[in-house]
Amino acid sequence: MVTYLDNNATTRTDPEVLAAMLPYLSELYGNPSSMHSFGGQVGAVIETAREQVATLLGAEPTEIIFNSCGSEGNNTAIHAALAAQPEKRHIVTTAVEHPAILAVCKHLEKRGYTVTYLSVDRRGELDLIELEAAMTGGTALVTTMYANNETGVIFPVERIGEIAKAYGATFHVDAVQAVGKVPIDLATSTIDLLTLSGHKLHAPKGIGVLYVRKSFRFRPFLLGGHQERSRRAGTHNVPAIVALGKAAELAQLNLAHTQREAELRDLLEYGLLATIPDTVVNGGGAPRLPNTTNIGFKYIEGEAILFMLNREGICASSGSACTSGSLDPSHVLTAMGLPYTILHGSIRFSLSRYTTEAEIRQVLTVMPEIVERLRAMSPFKDDQAGWLQERDLAVAT
Repeated sequence: MVTYLDNNATTRTDPEVLAAMLPYLSELYGNPSSMHSFGGQVGAVIETAREQVATLLGAEPTEIIFNSCGSEGNNTAIHAALAAQPEKRHIVTTAVEHPAILAVCKHLEKRGYTVTYLSVDRRGELDLIELEAAMTGGTALVTTMYANNETGVIFPVERIGEIAKAYGATFHVDAVQAVGKVPIDLATSTIDLLTLSGHKLHAPKGIGVLYVRKSFRFRPFLLGGHQERSRRAGTHNVPAIVALGKAAELAQLNLAHTQREAELRDLLEYGLLATIPDTVVNGGGAPRLPNTTNIGFKYIEGEAILFMLNREGICASSGSACTSGSLDPSHVLTAMGLPYTILHGSIRFSLSRYTTEAEIRQVLTVMPEIVERLRAMSPFKDDQAGWLQERDLAVAT
């Protein structure tokens, strides 16, 4: 059996979600854009799914645009915001965003845009004074995540939105990690555009949503057919849309039970800190998602920890799944100013509503021995990480 604690990378598709989508992979396979009734009947279930997602977000169904994933939603939101105010050439974001934001901003800098990357402190929190100082009349967009995918730290999105609005900027939020884990009410929010991804809340991969406030002057990113009221071209992925609708309905029901995930996360944190010396919680003390913990084990490499956990049937990660394979330390933990001895030995454990206490206790049983064995082989101790700095500099150059 696998102990799966990597739910910020992706989640198990809920059995009820799978059951809801299966008919649209077999007997109800028509194209909802077709003129005949066999295809047309499928259109109604898309609108039902739209209502289910809107309910979860506190939005109106007409504000929901189905797409393929969070990366598409983020790209679309950024380009839509810039198209809405083409005379403005300044973007404000943060240094700890997902690559789906940072890569777009880096690309836009090459096209003449100015981008301000806000810093975070040792707890992973933003300084809103720095944000206020960065804003100008030429700021077209403020784009931040709702909660960090690596540490779970939650940003004060409403206060950020108030500052953005004071300068006439569009406010986009990447809420991929937050939707279904914390309550969201867009009807009373300052958010103009919001991104979510189905596979983070127990729907399948390949389906997402971009929320667009009805007053926002939206221009589509993908051009072609008339789907999604001509706001996103492409044949509807009906099975996945139905699945996301059901997942949103279940997420709404389960919001009242996220305290259980927080209790299991705390059990994991307290147990590891109590049994393994020189261990810290990255982002501890800041408001965090109930399911996420990022723990730094000093003097050892995270990749080695993951390898040994994998041998025990335990799945975790050392950061974003979208940057796996890189030898560079986490850009999120680097931006937090953590020492190299913590940067390289940090592991993210992310829980779900399926996580059990027995699974948490399995981790607590095996981790002390894993860390002890790796530290016995470690080439450095007492915060002397010069060789790691030299390696990282070599990789960077």
